[in-house]
Amino acid sequence: MSILIETLSGGASELGISLTGKQLEQCESFYRLLVETNKSLNLTAIVDERDAAIKHFIDSLTCLKVMPLKKGTSLLDVGAGAGFPGIPLLICCPGIKITMIEAAAKKVKFLKLAIKELRLENIEAFHARAEDFGRDKNHREKYDVVVSRAVAALAVLAEYCLPPLRVGGLFVAMKGPKLQEEIKSAKNALVLLGGEIRKTVAVKLPFTGDERKLVLIGKTKATAEIYPRRAGVPTKNPL
Repeated sequence: MSILIETLSGGASELGISLTGKQLEQCESFYRLLVETNKSLNLTAIVDERDAAIKHFIDSLTCLKVMPLKKGTSLLDVGAGAGFPGIPLLICCPGIKITMIEAAAKKVKFLKLAIKELRLENIEAFHARAEDFGRDKNHREKYDVVVSRAVAALAVLAEYCLPPLRVGGLFVAMKGPKLQEEIKSAKNALVLLGGEIRKTVAVKLPFTGDERKLVLIGKTKATAEIYPRRAGVPTKNPL
């Protein structure tokens, strides 16, 4: 048994998540492809097996503690990077439909390679900025769940993630332990964008004890047509 599989299996179990042998093998195949591609594309600084199992894979699965994903659920991963949390969530929750968007072309190239090499179904990757994606009528207010991991401050993230979320859907912001100031700063943005914080859940990563905060935001009304603003504006001038 590889270090990755041993760590991932034990860590997932500690979170109350049971992974099959096939799912663990798929995660390992994804990891091997990531490490190999990383040599030329520089996708991530985390390549050690144990670290990757904890900080990429198990960290991605923490959202399952707060949102069971049923078959047919449409999920959008905003700022997917090298495929986290989107690809581990798809592997561990067969039957869901995942869309990943990422602004860095080299990372999208890798995401498409991973989808092809791992023969993943019901998942696609787009090279797009979140602001442009959120204005696209084909994607605006279409998704049941939107997740984002370590992308931006909550006020900015809300403008990226709430426009594609359907009314009644759930936005899960995966954040670190220092969150209170972000929540305070995001209050105005959430009101303008139609979001409402339902709760914040603290989760400790197995093995390291590092704390993660998951912010659960429900969408209570449609987002005004003027949002998201044009690319770059949310970062420079948060709501």
